[in-house]
Amino acid sequence: MNDTPTKRFRQSDIATRAGVSVSTVSRVLANEPGISEDVRRQILKVASDLGYPLKAGPKTSPGTLALIASNGVTGVLSIFYEGIVEGLRSEAALKGIPFDIRLISEAKATPETVRDLMDSVAAQGLFLVGIDPGEALSAWLMESRTPVILVNGTDPQLRFEGVSPSNFFGAHAATQRLIVAGHRRILHLTGSHRQTIRERILGFETAVASVGGEARVIRLPFETNASVEAHAATLAVLKEDPGFSAAFCMNDFVAVGVLEAVTEIGLSVPKDFAIVGFDDLPCAEMSSPRLATMRVDRVALGREAVGMMHFRFRHPEAPARHVSHAVIPVHGGTLDEGQR
Repeated sequence: MNDTPTKRFRQSDIATRAGVSVSTVSRVLANEPGISEDVRRQILKVASDLGYPLKAGPKTSPGTLALIASNGVTGVLSIFYEGIVEGLRSEAALKGIPFDIRLISEAKATPETVRDLMDSVAAQGLFLVGIDPGEALSAWLMESRTPVILVNGTDPQLRFEGVSPSNFFGAHAATQRLIVAGHRRILHLTGSHRQTIRERILGFETAVASVGGEARVIRLPFETNASVEAHAATLAVLKEDPGFSAAFCMNDFVAVGVLEAVTEIGLSVPKDFAIVGFDDLPCAEMSSPRLATMRVDRVALGREAVGMMHFRFRHPEAPARHVSHAVIPVHGGTLDEGQR
């Protein structure tokens, strides 16, 4: 047993790490007005990282629960959602919204389970993060008039509010980068039932069709490992038809598998084969060469979702909205863009 006492951090420690004065830290922790939101978020994040005991903000809103889609293969929280959770936490603290998190597989998100989870933390609002509600859950949410925000999700019927990356336009822009580089026969490796991913497929197909190119969608089963499955699928496709010269991938994990495959068969990247990913996850920077991709501000998605919930609590009869955040091109060695 370790009897070493845990260090107690003070406001001066928070001030040093946040690069602000102790008085500013004190005012933020006391929920006083007059501090910019960016500074307030930074101080609250540092305090949370240090384990400093935070007082709950002014509870002007009902409690909320975020149900996060767990990874069915690994059983852990996808790295993609870590930034979203950070944004949810910091913005909920800023706005004084009580906030809890639970992991759940999408298949288990039944009305009974969701109701019980919300009751267990006295939550009145629900964030579904990476979960498309099925028919039964959708019907219950509508009937119970539960305030719900789909985070990294889209309801095509706009029954529920949502915030997501601009999946159609982001995929269109990613594919357009390949087209500008001279590619016309382009693969798209994907593999999800989710509406957000279907939007990316449509953006890809629309971009290729606009120049009369050939678009082939390769659907992966996602039963084991995305990179491994993408590696195998790419080898199979290029063995059958080596004429494809580029790939847009639904995410960076898939893109890493494609990169490994084309390198393995002796193609030069990006001269012989170009690749663009999506999300700008850490693996994009660690690959060799660095992946060209599209950056999603995941923290901003979380913050936006809390703002939407805050509005929904105060305006329950307002029409549902969907907010799309732009994705930003990130240059990398898997695509020759003329050193822009």
